[in-house]
Amino acid sequence: MSWGTELWDQFDNLEKHTQWGIDILEKYIKFVKERTEIELSYAKQLRNLSKKYQPKKNSKEEEEYKYTSCKAFLSTLNEMNDYAGQHEVISENMTSQIMVELARYVQELKQERKSNFHDGRKAQQHIETCWKQLESSKRRFERDCKEADRAQQYFEKMDADINVTKADVEKARQQAQLRHQMAEDSKADYSSILQKFNREQREYYHSHIPHIFQKIQEMEERRVVRIGESMKTYAELDRQVIPIIGKCLDGIVKAAESIDQKSDSQLVIEAYKSGFEPPGDIEFEDYAQPMKRTVSDNSLSNSREGKPELKFGGKSKGKLWPFIKKNKLMSLLTSPHQPPPPPPASASPSAVPNGPQSPKQQKEPLSHRFNEFMTSKPKIQCFRSLKRGGAAPEDFSNLPPEQRRKKLQQKVHELNKEIQKEMDQRDAITKMKDVYLKNPQMGDPASLDHKLAEATQTIEKLRLETQKFEAWLAEVEGRLPARSEQTRRQSGMYDGQMPTTVTNCAQDRESPDGSYTEEQSQESEVKVLATDFDDEFDDEEPLPAIGTCKALYTFEGQNEGTISVMEGETLCVIEEDKGDGWTRIRRNEDEEGYVPTSYVEVYLDKNAKGAKTYI
Repeated sequence: MSWGTELWDQFDNLEKHTQWGIDILEKYIKFVKERTEIELSYAKQLRNLSKKYQPKKNSKEEEEYKYTSCKAFLSTLNEMNDYAGQHEVISENMTSQIMVELARYVQELKQERKSNFHDGRKAQQHIETCWKQLESSKRRFERDCKEADRAQQYFEKMDADINVTKADVEKARQQAQLRHQMAEDSKADYSSILQKFNREQREYYHSHIPHIFQKIQEMEERRVVRIGESMKTYAELDRQVIPIIGKCLDGIVKAAESIDQKSDSQLVIEAYKSGFEPPGDIEFEDYAQPMKRTVSDNSLSNSREGKPELKFGGKSKGKLWPFIKKNKLMSLLTSPHQPPPPPPASASPSAVPNGPQSPKQQKEPLSHRFNEFMTSKPKIQCFRSLKRGGAAPEDFSNLPPEQRRKKLQQKVHELNKEIQKEMDQRDAITKMKDVYLKNPQMGDPASLDHKLAEATQTIEKLRLETQKFEAWLAEVEGRLPARSEQTRRQSGMYDGQMPTTVTNCAQDRESPDGSYTEEQSQESEVKVLATDFDDEFDDEEPLPAIGTCKALYTFEGQNEGTISVMEGETLCVIEEDKGDGWTRIRRNEDEEGYVPTSYVEVYLDKNAKGAKTYI
């Protein structure tokens, strides 16, 4: 089976077929290229997906990944990242082992095909030239033969005519002989060219064309074999990554099997356990008996002089207080509740009555305020909650006992790590100083004294800090008695002097393990409550001024939490309007409060976040 013998007359069709074969090869290369692009895109999307659901550093999400289910999910994300890497490997291998190789082979194939068909066309042109020569000699021989016949007939006619002279007859005879000689020469030439053409034609159809077509056949068969090998490589490259992909999937299965619901449940307990005792039964209050109440309706401080309307039955009822946010309750007693009044129609002080424009509100008994707190949210929170960037207390005393203990343990651990790091750095400096002492040419030992002193000072500071947190931790764990007033001041929680009675009450309310108890009378309970409210504000540092404002109208604040201003007065702004119509201002270090935003023109500092002017 040879194209040279079977397809000797199909030169043009073979040329079209081989070009089609190259087109098929280029189409396969394009297919592989698009497959590699899909693999890269798929790998990129998988990596982006894995990155999207990775926990953010130093965020709440990172803390959630302590649970086994979240750890399993994180392992799944990591395995998916490796899974994406295998698809990138597929793309790289297909590019280097299939696309590049086939592209190079296609160029070689085009050159070989061009050379073979060039030889075939050259042989074709040669045989066509021989054929044209043969046709030319044949036509010349035919023409000479006809001329010789006509010359012979003319001679015979002249020779038979008696009226023709002998000279004319001789001339006709010579002409006939000449034509016969030319016909003989043309015959010999035609015979020679015919023999040459037949020889060339045999070589063309039995030697040249079979050889050329055989090379074209071999070239085409190599192309077919090469595309088959490329397809096999295509499958093998996929097969090579299957074990690694299987390991990735096995890793996901292993991570899923590592999920422990009991462990997660225990972690939830450790994360949210407060350490408080559940509240006991509420005692019956007999309102049928006459009760003596002398609580004033105007201020909370008068509640300390008599029996408050808000009653606490006993120990079990006192334990409800840890779950009540005091600053929210205090917000109900101090913040304005009414919407701010509209600005007056006239800018003159006489056009602004003292009563209607001031956010008045008649004070209610403590029990009414407490009921309102339990059923609704205040519009303006207390000063602590409004404080910009309000940080938690250093000793974490705002947390429940169990959570406080964990935070303190974590802080002690971090400080110990910092101490160890500083000690390693100090040891390294000490060794370097020893080397300088032994080899002065390497450096001046005195140049390290400053760094060594700094490291030692830093270590001492960290140790003092660690001792402070260890003392608080020991207190929470019950190894030390409850904190005294001095310890509270050192922790930064209490800046003012607390009365002895209040200190004793606070110590009675908090047990060594951080839980709350209540063994005192109802009167002392109310004193503790009131004092705690006072402490909430005594602890706070004055808020920094964020701008200034100018009073457009006179405003007389008669409600608690407001402040009176005079038209044209310039004051400091310490809290801008939060959308409720009130702006917090300060006249001096001790006098501050809220005024309607529409009564003042505010000028915030340029560095203040979201600086804008209210008019």
